[in-house]
Amino acid sequence: QVELVESGGGLVQPGGSLRLSCTASGGIFSASVMGWYRQAPGKERELVARLQPGHTWGDVVDFLRGRFRISVDNDKRTWNLQNNNLRVEDTAVYYCYLAADSKTYWGSGIQVTVSS
Repeated sequence: QVELVESGGGLVQPGGSLRLSCTASGGIFSASVMGWYRQAPGKERELVARLQPGHTWGDVVDFLRGRFRISVDNDKRTWNLQNNNLRVEDTAVYYCYLAADSKTYWGSGIQVTVSS
């Protein structure tokens, strides 16, 4: 059984940084995509960033590019979302996901709150 666990969220002031991590455990034979979504209060879940296992760095959606960056550790089981210059509108629950073996797995979500 595959399990995803997020870490690194919390409260940060505007302009601050956070590093979110997602670690996968369990039997994974063929991973195709890993990444992050977020869901702000009253809004739909939206894609933040994603990458393919064969690459160390991935793609960030246009409106976050330059502030957010996604990467994967050498073990390919932990991927990270570096969030810089955070804004109040970045406040959301961040979910990591993994597409592998014809299934999509989700973490339970981690809160990021940007507030002064």
